[in-house]
Parts: sequence; C-alpha cells; structure tokens
Amino acid sequence: MNLYNTLSKTKEEFKPINPGKVGMYVCGPTVYDHCHLGHARGYVSMDILRRYLEYLGFEVRHIMNYTDVGHLVNDEEEGEDKIEKRAKAEKINPIAIADKYITSVEEDFTALNIKPAHFNPRPTKYIAQIISFVEMLIKKGYAYETNGSVYFSVEKFPEYGKLSGRNTEDLISGSRVEINPEKRNPLDFAVWINAPKEHILKWESPWGIGYPGWHIECSAMSYDLLGQATFDIHGGGNENMFPHNENEIAQSEAILDKLMANYWTHWNMVNVEGKKMGKSLGNFTTIKDALEKYNPGAIRLWIISSHYRSIIDYSEKSLEQAYKNFQKINDFVLNLEAVAAGNVSAAENFNADSFREKFEAAMDDDLNTPLALSVVYEMITDVNKKIAENSFSSEDAKKTLALWKKMNSVFGFVLSGQAEIPEEIKKLVQERESARRGKDFKKSDDLRALIEKKGYIVEDTKDGSSIKQK
Repeated sequence: MNLYNTLSKTKEEFKPINPGKVGMYVCGPTVYDHCHLGHARGYVSMDILRRYLEYLGFEVRHIMNYTDVGHLVNDEEEGEDKIEKRAKAEKINPIAIADKYITSVEEDFTALNIKPAHFNPRPTKYIAQIISFVEMLIKKGYAYETNGSVYFSVEKFPEYGKLSGRNTEDLISGSRVEINPEKRNPLDFAVWINAPKEHILKWESPWGIGYPGWHIECSAMSYDLLGQATFDIHGGGNENMFPHNENEIAQSEAILDKLMANYWTHWNMVNVEGKKMGKSLGNFTTIKDALEKYNPGAIRLWIISSHYRSIIDYSEKSLEQAYKNFQKINDFVLNLEAVAAGNVSAAENFNADSFREKFEAAMDDDLNTPLALSVVYEMITDVNKKIAENSFSSEDAKKTLALWKKMNSVFGFVLSGQAEIPEEIKKLVQERESARRGKDFKKSDDLRALIEKKGYIVEDTKDGSSIKQK
C-alpha cells in the first residue's frame, strides 16, 4: 500500500515499524458542540484507512482523543476556552459540557458506522502525564517558565516548520504571530498556561495554577499510549497542520530525539458554495441534521466518493445522488442474495477475482476510494448483464457476495433490507427470476403478484431486479 505522507510530500510505500501491527493516532474533536459534516468527512476517511489496514491483515491500535480543555477560541494562546464558553452559555459545568458532546460524537459515529477507537484519552484525565511531559521539555532545555506559564523554545528545534513547509522568518513576519513580552521568541508557544482567576478548568503544577496548552495534550497522550516511541500514522485535518501538528512534532521529537510519526495523513475540507464548512462561518450542517434527511450509508458513500485529500462540495444534489448510488448497491446485493438462495446453473464461471484485484489496486494507491467504488459499479453492470443473459449461476452469486462482503469490510456500508426480507420471499424472487429467464412471462407476473400480496415490491430496472418492503 502506498500512502501520501504530508511530511515528505510524496506517496510512500507503507512499512510498519513492527511487522503486522500499526499504531495510529488521530486528532479528535474539541467537544463543545455537535459534529458537522466536515468532521464526518475526516473521521470516515480515517475509518477507511483503519479498515483497509485491517483488510490487509494488520492489527491496528487506534487512538483518537477528545479535547476537553485548553483549546481556546480562535485557536489562540490567550482568551476563553471553547468548552468553558459553551458551559457559561448553557449554564452547566465544563466537564458536563464535554460529557454531553462526547455522547453526541459517539452517537454520530455509531450512525455512520465508524469503528470506535481503542482508546479515547481526554486531557483532563491526563494532567499528571502532561505535567511530566512539560518537565521533561524544561529539563532538556526545550522549554522555559515565565510568570507561571511554560513556553516551548522554537529556536531550539531547527526543523520547526518541516510539516507545513513554513520557515521561521516568514512566520515571524506573518499575521499569526503576536508580540508577547513573556516569550523569548515571538514563535514560542505555550505548553502550560497560567490560569486567570475566572478560568474554571485549572490544576496545581510546579509553575503555579494553570492548564495545558492545546498542542501539548496530543504529544503527551500519544507518547503514553503508543509506546513512548515513534509510531506509524498520525491523522488529522488540513487545518490542523499548522500550528497544531507542527507544534506536536516539535514537542514530541524534542523528547524522542527521533520522528514522532513515520506517516502524516491529512484529510481535506468540506466546502459549501466555495467556502469551508465551519462553526465560525455558520455554514455548517450537523451530522444529526443530515441524518434526519439521508440514510447514513448515503452520507458515508458521499464522503468516500471523493478522495480524502481533495476538497468535497456539499449540496443537497450531491447527497441525493449519493442516496441513489447507495440504493443501487443495496438493490444489487439483495438481488445477489436472491440468486444465491436459488439453484441456478450457468455454463460460464464469473471471474470475481478480477474485481478484487482492481479494488485492491485502487485502495493501494493512497486509498483511492472513488476508483474503488467505480470497480463496484462496474461489477454491478457486469453481473446484471450476465443475469439477463442467463449466464450467472447461484455459485457465481455466492462468490460475488463473498467478494462484496470483503470489499464492504473497508467501505463500511450498513445496507438495508437484507434482514427484513424473509427466505420465503427471496425464494419467490428467485423463482420469478428463473421464469423471466425462461421467458415464462405469465408465471413471472403471477409470482410478482404473490410477492406483492405478501407485502414486498419487485422492481425491474436496467440494472436488474430489486425488492423492498411496501
């Protein structure tokens, strides 16, 4: 498998540190609100990566944090914590806010069939480890304390900017840097922040009462949960490449004296009318709102119909098309089950392996899910044509179903209808299909009427027959 590595700006053959095992850390959401479709895009993409690694036989240790403290408004180092701001608005405790929206995230992820991470660390439960990490940075000369806050010294880390491709001279002259008299260098960033009186979430530390900086949290948690060593894959959104991921690298590699992660994988944004979907612009659609209108499988299909590194445009039209494509796949699988349940023979054998090879070639090329889906659509067309020509047997259907299930272990679609359609109905559908093949149209029509009487509808389209409940 070749995976695009943001660190090298090239596709690289994926080689795990430990044979057969993969350590994977993904930056999770800051839990102060419901997730929107931009979040869905990212976490479905990382789910596809994990699923394909597992398809290839790897054992994946997947970490995704929940940020529940330290992420300040506008990603700044001074000001109000996003969670505390929401807590004040809802008039409840900040931890209760985090708990509430973690539950919301888990509901959304379950609906979209995103596999749960093996660990979901929260910074508020990692304060001791974070303080220990900061102490190590100070001891090694990479960080310094000023007035109760601790800053990372960027000049001590010459490779700063290697992920995002920015150099320190441009950063100093750039708009993101504000003068802070506590810092030795304008680029230095906070790893521990002195808490003002009004700040709610704060803890005792060797430097006074304070709270962790946003960036130090991921460094400390990945260090603790992935072996205090280089790990395989770090995932996150493009918008977090700088400064968040860049600062993670500086902190972690200062401690490790080697790479934090071998592969950096970043997903791209969701756009609405040419602008990034986001809370700040108010142009977002929550996952929950989308699920009110669309099948979760259709939302998942919409996401993976675009490559994870490309911008994806959100519109009602794009979701409607995804729903149609999802139904096409769903109907195809139901039809395969009906054929497999029968006793149909054919002179030719269907070559399912050719589709498996094409699917794997697409996924091996940096998770090219649009191309992998095109293989499925090609298979649907080919199979339906063979069914119409009476050259597709029940054994062919069983082989194709097995291949589909293997492919779908990566796609992660939860199809509708299979469980609801009784075996009796499937057999009637198969009898009808045999009658159609034999051009016994009266029997075909009689069986359609019987199926409908039992509460199911058979539809014949150019893509074959499908069945669903009335």
